[in-house]
Formats: sequence, structure tokens, C-alpha cells
Amino acid sequence: MEYLNHPDFWIGLVKIIWINIILSGDNAVVIALAARSLPPEQQKKAVMFGSGAAVVLRIVLTVVAAKLLELSFLQIIGGCLLLWIGLQLLTGNEDDEGASKGTGSMMAAIRTILIADLVMSLDNVIAVAAAAQGNMVLLILGLAISIPLVIFGSTLMIKLMERFPVIVILGAGLIGWVGGETIMNDKLLHSYVEANPMLHYVAAAAGAALVVGLGLWLQKRGEAKTA
Repeated sequence: MEYLNHPDFWIGLVKIIWINIILSGDNAVVIALAARSLPPEQQKKAVMFGSGAAVVLRIVLTVVAAKLLELSFLQIIGGCLLLWIGLQLLTGNEDDEGASKGTGSMMAAIRTILIADLVMSLDNVIAVAAAAQGNMVLLILGLAISIPLVIFGSTLMIKLMERFPVIVILGAGLIGWVGGETIMNDKLLHSYVEANPMLHYVAAAAGAALVVGLGLWLQKRGEAKTA
């Protein structure tokens, strides 16, 4: 426990908390999108379980992220998965066969949160690991403190989405943007992106446009079938 008296420990802790505040914005959007269609009681449970499990998952990822990012195709697969999640969240198909108010739906929301966080955290956790400098106590403590920050952000986003539905479209677009970025960050495409830096932004914009454009079209198609 001597490290508690060392200023480097507290500086590292502040760094990790700050990194998580900055990097958890997109995760809060995913959690809010996944939980928005649930009843208020289940919304709280989905946010709590989803946020807590996502932070635990991030701790595990931090240990293995550097090795994972060396694998080709991993981020391409992850980016495509994020594009699919963005579409599901925008069209509302994450609910299980109409059980939009049941336990199955809550489990589907938590599953969506975990899958999205798994993909979106691969790059982010490297920054956290660097700030922790191998101190596992510092790492776990810093990430644990970030849980209420993610929960607060998600709860706020749900309220904003209820009041301003356009935020749902913007949130889905953000997930599409991150999906496009993730694909271009893959080791296989590294040399191409270095030679053409604009590819990174083109792919991100294309991901956002694909999710929003295709998602809205599928939404209208579903509404027309229902009518």
C-alpha cells in the first residue's frame, strides 16, 4: 500500500479517469441506444449491468489489447460488426421478436452493449494501459471509478433521446463513423492509410452514411409493411 503515498500513483489515477471521460462518450451513446426502448425499470438495470460489465471487459481487454491489435483482419471484422450494430440500433431490431418489453429484450440490450464495447475499446484501452504503466491496482481502480461516469452519461443520453429523437440518428451515425475508422485501423490496411491519410476520414464518413442511410430506408420500409 506504499504506492498510495506516491504522487505518481495519484497522477496516473487522474490520467486514467480523464482518459475514460473522453473515451466513454461513444460507449454511453451505445448503451443509451440499446436501452432506450425498454421500460424505465429495465432501462436502469440494462444501464447498470451493461456499464459494469463493459468496464470489467475493458480491464480484461487492457491486458491483451496490444497483442490483439497485431492480428490482421481483427479490426476489419470488428468494424463491420459495429456497422451492423448501428443498423440494428437505428431500426430497433435489437429487440427479440416483438418482446420489446420483456426480459429477453433487456438481455439483448446488454448483449449489444457488450459486443459494441468489445470492438470500440480495442484502441482505447491502449491509452489506459499506458497511463497505468503496469500497475494493475491503478488500472482497476481507475476503470472502476469510471463506471458512474458511463452510467450518468448513458442515463442523460436516454433522456435526451426521448426529448430529441434526432439524437438517435446522430448516435447511430457516430457508431457507423467509429465502425469505418475501426476498419481502416486494421494492421492489413496500415500501409495504405499511411500513404493516403484521407482514407481514414473517407471510410469513417462512409460508415456513418451507410448506417444512417440504410437504417432510415429499412425503418421506412418496415413502417410501410406495418401500415
